[in-house]
Amino acid sequence: MKRLVLLSALLTGAFVNAQEINGGPVNVPQADVIDGVYMTEHIPTKRMIPYEFVREADVVWSHRVWRMIDMREKMNLPIYLPLDKHTPSGQYVRNTSRWSLWTILRHHIINGDLKMFSPYNPYQFDMLDGDQFKYPIVPEPGKNFLTDSLFRDKAFYYMGKLGAQSDVPLTDENGDPIEVTDPVTGVISFKYPPADTVWVDSEHIVQYRLKEDWFFDKERSVLDVRILGIAPVVYKEEESPTGGKNIVGMEEKFWLYFPHCRYILANYFVYNEKNDAQWQSFDDLFWQRRFTSTIYRESNVYDRKIDSYKTGVDALMEAEKVTEEIRNFEHDVWNF
Repeated sequence: MKRLVLLSALLTGAFVNAQEINGGPVNVPQADVIDGVYMTEHIPTKRMIPYEFVREADVVWSHRVWRMIDMREKMNLPIYLPLDKHTPSGQYVRNTSRWSLWTILRHHIINGDLKMFSPYNPYQFDMLDGDQFKYPIVPEPGKNFLTDSLFRDKAFYYMGKLGAQSDVPLTDENGDPIEVTDPVTGVISFKYPPADTVWVDSEHIVQYRLKEDWFFDKERSVLDVRILGIAPVVYKEEESPTGGKNIVGMEEKFWLYFPHCRYILANYFVYNEKNDAQWQSFDDLFWQRRFTSTIYRESNVYDRKIDSYKTGVDALMEAEKVTEEIRNFEHDVWNF
């Protein structure tokens, strides 16, 4: 009997602690129920592994690159799936056992745990320098998306959009259109229902962009890499004359400072197609570089992207050239 009471207490404690840490799915849906053979408590309660301290004097070489992780690549599907969605009634539906990267980021931005940075200068829209983390979008201290209306309006601009305005006016109990008079101009117009809210869901994310520094630390004698920022990317669409939508490019929604994200990503499962008993965290995925990506920009005197002077296959070859230069540096260090 004591064993049963102890087991029940352990189950209750694991369920509460895991939910308090990340708010995500765990395999203990109820205090006396385990959805599996054992409690998956390692990842939900895992502590983030800190980076090794690096002195400026020990860095003898460094190079900054920007990468894009394409969600259409098979190796990147654990980042992309499972998909969340919003129902027509506005209900947010998520997977019960694991979340995609977008679901995790969105969840903690709304909770106020992650600080968003605008991808451009809010006062000068043609300045796309948000990867320098200069334009934070944060709620008031102690508040979040639900309790800070000003932050909610700003954050929604980056995580969603308003749909098309209805052309059918609202009516009163007699079926007559409701009229509204402008207090300034005196112009009379009809009152229309508010535009539908369209949230960005997992299926809309087509890329993640990373900003990272490669450097050689002579104190440890290693070539290391640190991810500095991550940005979700969606298709940029415009209305066509025929009523449809045309894709006119890519759009960075916002930037996140990756060292802040690590505290959260360390407590969420990522799928392992080889072994269900060895699911790791999203932080492990990025630490071990278990994704495929393409360099689209490097630090250079012109401060330009690869696609500004190379296109198509030539751009891919230029990206591979940058990767090869990093590999050659590490090889030359140990070539006696």
